[in-house]
Amino acid sequence: MSQLVSFVIPCYRSAKTIGGVIAEIDDIMGTMKEYSHEIILVNDCSPDDTFEVIRDICAGRKDITGVNLARNFGQHAALMAGFHYVHGENVVCLDDDGQTPANQVGRLLQALENGYDAVYARYEHKQHSFFRNFGSKINDWMARVMLGKPKELYLSSYFAVKRFIVDEMLRYMNPYPYVIGLVLRATNNITNVAVDHREREIGTSGYTIGKLFALWFNGFTAFSIKPLRVATFIGGFSAVVGFLYGIYTIIKKLINPNVVIGFSSLMSAIVFFGGIMMLMLGIIGEYIGRIYISMNNSPQYVVRECINERE
Repeated sequence: MSQLVSFVIPCYRSAKTIGGVIAEIDDIMGTMKEYSHEIILVNDCSPDDTFEVIRDICAGRKDITGVNLARNFGQHAALMAGFHYVHGENVVCLDDDGQTPANQVGRLLQALENGYDAVYARYEHKQHSFFRNFGSKINDWMARVMLGKPKELYLSSYFAVKRFIVDEMLRYMNPYPYVIGLVLRATNNITNVAVDHREREIGTSGYTIGKLFALWFNGFTAFSIKPLRVATFIGGFSAVVGFLYGIYTIIKKLINPNVVIGFSSLMSAIVFFGGIMMLMLGIIGEYIGRIYISMNNSPQYVVRECINERE
């Protein structure tokens, strides 16, 4: 009996590309007789006619489920929405723009067959813009420092996990999902496989600087208290510096009573320490705000419509 593989694809401004991605999945899975597959397409409230294209695709396919979110919740929330509709023993996530090669999914599935719980595609030559590559580096650094990601592990949006990992991720009900953090806290049995990365043929990336910043900040605060510890360290260090500077000022005045205590140095010290305090209070406030929003049961996502939902 063949194993069922579930493909989860978040969709945003992909009306012209999603059909090609699905065709590529069908072609490669048709050659892998040991597997069958289903596809879950999650429209993250795309402003174009992406969901109308998804609707047309679903009309002739019972193995494709279309999910339409009520507003734009972000890629990670869209993935979490798709996870609720999977039925396969293995789950594969990839992009909707064709840059992640669906025809190399066999490499990811083989790694799962070899005993790994999760496998991420590693790109030797990424075809993203400098802006996206810079964002990926920051995201990788953040996951390593804040979440304990192994330095040699490469993270990407093209990955495959076993079903029990998905079930564990679905236990997370808070409104700030961060899929990388959920995988890392569920298992350390993770590997990389090398795949190609294609140039974008149509459109541009949906990630703006605002969305990337929100993603980084979510990663900083979602699964780690290290920012609070950093705040404590900086606060303690600043207090020591201020105390030593005060002693230096007193000694200088005692040695030379005629010395003029500088107004500029006093103002710079006030501005510096005031800025540090505001920064630390902002971080603490972010944590408290997230607790408040979570207590109010704010949703990860809201589904407006689902097509071909399977029992």
